Amino acid sequence: MEQKRNPYLRDYEEQLRQRREAARRRARRRKILRRRRRAAALLLGLCMVSLACFFVIRDSVKASAAREAGSGSAFPLDDPASWDRSSLVQGLPPQIYNRHPQWTEDFLTPNEYSRPGDALEQVTSIFVHYTANPGTSAAQNRSYFEQQKDTHERSVSAHFIIGYEGEILQCVPLDEIAYAVMTRNQDSVSIECCYLEDDGSFTQETYDSLISLLAWLTDAYDLDTEDILRHYDCGGKKCPLYYTDHPDAWEALKEDVAQYREGL
Repeated sequence: MEQKRNPYLRDYEEQLRQRREAARRRARRRKILRRRRRAAALLLGLCMVSLACFFVIRDSVKASAAREAGSGSAFPLDDPASWDRSSLVQGLPPQIYNRHPQWTEDFLTPNEYSRPGDALEQVTSIFVHYTANPGTSAAQNRSYFEQQKDTHERSVSAHFIIGYEGEILQCVPLDEIAYAVMTRNQDSVSIECCYLEDDGSFTQETYDSLISLLAWLTDAYDLDTEDILRHYDCGGKKCPLYYTDHPDAWEALKEDVAQYREGL
């Protein structure tokens, strides 16, 4: 006669089987989780290695470019006298010139009153001017310089004119003198700025373009912000008007140039 199994024993065995199955499922989940963690760690490691390689390659390219721009190239930056003059652009090595802010070349017609064509052999200062004509545009002031070849009224010009909307016109190449500061034409670059307000203050657009142009010029010619001068600083003419009346604003302008230059 077959002996009947104890129902309590059957329940215990079933509970035991379920616990073992649950334990196996937990073990499988932990195993999958460990695999995922190892894969994530491996992927993170590969990313870090790739990033490190990127910076190494980037720094290598920069160093190579610096060497090429330095004594190993036709343009050793610490010895301008040895530059390959035939390859210069407006008196500057191409790798320096090509970093200039956006401007429009609209050179004056060569003439003895506004673009004499005399060589600008060195640049030791950058002069900032204002047009003394409120509300006139960069194009209008450029036309005034151009008209001097016909009217012979004055000897006057500038390398650049910045309009009150921020546009920059280049009127005279950087390897030629402009008639802007009588006693300093032979060693300086001049920038005329348009304006709208009677106090001579510049629009924000004019100011922003001026800062970017000054930053590039001082960097290109290896000058300090103290080499940025007002026309007023050479001869006492109240030009640019706002910055002669507000010397604190002039100092702030030079600080803005220094900060902008750090990003070049």
